[in-house]
Amino acid sequence: MTEVLDLHGQDSDEGSEEVVLTPAELIERLEQAWMNEKFAPELLESKSEIVECVVEQLEHMVRVTCLWTAEEEGEKTSICKTWRSVLSTAKRETVQIEKFFPHILEKEKTRPAGEPSSLSPEEFVFAKEYMDHTETHFKNVALKHMPPNLQKVDLMRAVPKPDLDSYVFLRVKERQENILVEPEADEQRDYVIDLEEGSQHLIRYKTIAPLVASGAVQLI
Repeated sequence: MTEVLDLHGQDSDEGSEEVVLTPAELIERLEQAWMNEKFAPELLESKSEIVECVVEQLEHMVRVTCLWTAEEEGEKTSICKTWRSVLSTAKRETVQIEKFFPHILEKEKTRPAGEPSSLSPEEFVFAKEYMDHTETHFKNVALKHMPPNLQKVDLMRAVPKPDLDSYVFLRVKERQENILVEPEADEQRDYVIDLEEGSQHLIRYKTIAPLVASGAVQLI
C-alpha cells in the first residue's frame, strides 16, 4: 500500500497543522505510542487521532482481503498484529484511567489552554462516569452507614498518584544536551547529562517526561 494519509496535529501558534504520513509511518507512530503508554507510570497525551486513522485503514484492508492472491496472505498477519497494538493501547489507557482517575480529572481541570489533553472526549466521559460510580458505590456500601462526619471520602487522598519518580528504560531518538538530573539523596547535588542518539538508559521518569511527550526518546 503506497497511499498517503493526512493527520492533523496541534500547533500552539497556528492551531491545526496537517501532517502527511504513509501507512508505514502511521503504524510506526501507533507502535511508539503503545510502547510509551505501556511503560509510562502516568497517562500520556491522547493519540486518538492516530488510532482512529489506523482503524480506518485496517477496516479498508479487511474489506479487500477477499481479493488478495495467495502470495498476499502474509499481509493478514500484519493486520492482526496492528489490531493487537490498537487494542493494547486502548486497554492500557483504560487501566491507567481506572487506577488514577481523580488525579487525571484534576489535571484535566487545571490544564492550561493550548496544552494537549491526556484524555480523548470518550475517555473523559469514561473517567467522569467511573468517578461518579465509585463515589456512589462507596456511599451505598459503607459511607451511609457511618456517622455524619465520616460520610465523605476524599478520592484525591484515597487514590494513589502516578509514581513519577519510578525508573524507566528508554532509547534516545534525538540527541539531547544538558538534561538536568535531580539527586536521589540529600547529600547529592543536581547534575546534567547528555543523551546520545541511539543510546539506552535507565532513568527516573519525571526527568525525561517532556522528552517522551516530544518524541525525542522512546520508552522500551
